[in-house]
Formats: sequence, structure tokens, C-alpha cells
Amino acid sequence: MDNREAIGSWLSGPRAAAEGMGTDFGYRGERLGLPKEGPGSAAPLGRRFGALFVDWALCMLIAYGLLADDPQSASNYAIGVLLLMNILTVGTVGSTIGKRLFGLRVISEGRDRLGLGWAVVRSVLLCLAVPALIWDRDGRGLHDRLGRAVQVRI
Repeated sequence: MDNREAIGSWLSGPRAAAEGMGTDFGYRGERLGLPKEGPGSAAPLGRRFGALFVDWALCMLIAYGLLADDPQSASNYAIGVLLLMNILTVGTVGSTIGKRLFGLRVISEGRDRLGLGWAVVRSVLLCLAVPALIWDRDGRGLHDRLGRAVQVRI
């Protein structure tokens, strides 16, 4: 093995190394029965982060404008506002304001509307942040897996 190839596989990560050896992972969402592209396909990470940024900015604005006097306490209140907003909007209409702006929706694994109970589980785990940073090969965060949810394009 050439040293450049060994360094390249180390820098590229284990998935690229496995693909170089012939492993086929398929596309994101294939195991869930989602289409490869277009409406109903797995939501890309860039859109998901953009939607979360918009939602967080709105929660900070609400917390600072209505609940807190200083920025430090506003960020503490914003987590509660984010939790409440996610439970109410994802549990009823399937998307938050940020998700709607970025063309995303949260559905159950069975492609139905996500129930209120699963929306609570998903939202609590999202506010803990750590589960949202752990992804599977379909691009779903741990909060989505444990909440039996999938984020898809509209």
C-alpha cells in the first residue's frame, strides 16, 4: 500500500475507506423507504442546521423580548421556548417556523404525522443537544431515531 493511500483513507474517514473496498451504503433514507431525491426524501443536513438556526434566533428573540432582561438569562429561557415551540408545532403541523422556511417536515417512520407523545420525546432530546449531534448513516440524529421521526423535504 502506498503511504499516500493510507493517509488519504485516514483523512477521509471510515466510510470512504469502506467504500474504497467496495461496500455499498446506498443513499440516505434508502433503508427507511424514502425516495432518493425530491419531496419526501431525507432532509439534507445544511437545511436542517439552517432551520435550527432560524428557530433558535426566534426563541432568543421571544425570550429576550418577553421573559428576560439580560442576554444570559434569555438564553436559559430560550431553551424552554424552543422545547415548547417544538412540541406544539412538530406535534401538530409537523414543522417549526424554521423547518417550514427551509422546506422541511417531521414525520413518523411510518410516514404519518408524528404523534404528540413522540414529538415530546424528540423535542426533549433535541434540547439536550448531545443526541442531535449523533447521526446514523441515513442522516437521522439520535433524537429522531429515539423519537421514531424522520425529517423530509416538503
